[in-house]
Amino acid sequence: MLIAIDVGNSHTVIGIYEGDRLLHHWRISTSAERTTDEHGAVLNTLLAAKGIEFGAKPEGVAIACVVPPLNQVMEQLAERYFGCSPLMVGPGVKTGMPILYENPKEVGADRIVNSLAAYEHVAGACIVVDFGTATTFDYVTGRGEYAGGAIAPGLGVSMNALIEHAAKLYRVELVRPREAIGRTTVGSIQSGLIFGYTALVDGLVHRILKERGDKATIIATGGFADLIAPESETIDEVDEFLTLKGLRLIFERNRR
Repeated sequence: MLIAIDVGNSHTVIGIYEGDRLLHHWRISTSAERTTDEHGAVLNTLLAAKGIEFGAKPEGVAIACVVPPLNQVMEQLAERYFGCSPLMVGPGVKTGMPILYENPKEVGADRIVNSLAAYEHVAGACIVVDFGTATTFDYVTGRGEYAGGAIAPGLGVSMNALIEHAAKLYRVELVRPREAIGRTTVGSIQSGLIFGYTALVDGLVHRILKERGDKATIIATGGFADLIAPESETIDEVDEFLTLKGLRLIFERNRR
């Protein structure tokens, strides 16, 4: 059994693998204030609901964390509750993917993990669009090199900024509007957010492809992927568990 944990700014995704099969998965809110024991209590409840005995020693624990205050908390969680030292994705961890960033240490662990899983899947050039707190665009060359990408404010962050700075606007449900020309304030906000954000995604993807001058498979992941992908003309597929798959691959490569 492998426990894979992806700690994002807004949500933490936990997966339980048996070999290459994802048996169970959960998405919980990320809180930088949550202690090791609080994380342990949450995980205990989740495992118990699936009939998994808490405290059973797994093959390993693989963690990608982009919230620095939680790095030590996650390490302690693995050591205290699962009796093993976790694999924390970061500098020095073997990925098999050359990083072409000017300073490789600046690249978020989740971006490397996603890129590795995407390249393993398509065996060719690809762009990963991860819809999280920030929306990241990561380009992998046909030779399997991480070339870099782009970072934009996430869809949720965009809505929060809009309602915070526009006195007469308010939070709306993030669903596809019937048409681009909104006839109500709700419909207008939804159009701007959903259709406008889709245009941002397609525009950046087209620009990246034009710069690189080659074809690439576009894979979306993250919380808002299922909302934007049906509207997009560039996204080829959605993989909800791309980061967990990448964590499993990195774990396998580092235990050989």
